[in-house]
Amino acid sequence: MTQALMIIDVQNDYFPNGKYPLNNTEQTLQCTLKLQNYFRQQQLPIIYIQHVNQDANAPFFVKNSVGCQLHPKLLPVKQNNEFIIEKAYPNSFYQTQLQQKLQQEGITQLVICGMMSHMCVDSTTRCACELNYQPILIHDACTTRDLDFNGNIIPSQLVHNSFMSALMRFATVMSFESFIETI
Repeated sequence: MTQALMIIDVQNDYFPNGKYPLNNTEQTLQCTLKLQNYFRQQQLPIIYIQHVNQDANAPFFVKNSVGCQLHPKLLPVKQNNEFIIEKAYPNSFYQTQLQQKLQQEGITQLVICGMMSHMCVDSTTRCACELNYQPILIHDACTTRDLDFNGNIIPSQLVHNSFMSALMRFATVMSFESFIETI
């Protein structure tokens, strides 16, 4: 089995002072950096997913903007078998080169982390399962934001936990520490 790490949408607009800040981004980034370091040490592929909005009037992730760029602490190293896949929809597989790249690299299992738990992480993880990539979702390397439903604010941690529990039917959901212990 050949694993790859998939880091979804860890981009500047999701951090403080960005156009669409999420909660707990610094904690999520630190865990993501640990995963990145582990995969680099193991010389395993890392796929960075970058959401790019072509519409200059989009609320965030506008093409060629600072907010659209990957967080500067996560920049890929091309000679380390690290790739950026651009997407325009929540599902990282939809209308992208992701599936082709995974097949080209011989990837059979995806370790997934990123932003937002209830949107892009959710749709990508479900699709990865449907495509038989046996996804492992690192819950403490994912985050989201508060949501509003029917006039009620749903705290981000509740949103995150709800989606992680639902995704347990599609992926092995675990913490970074648990992932490292199982290796």
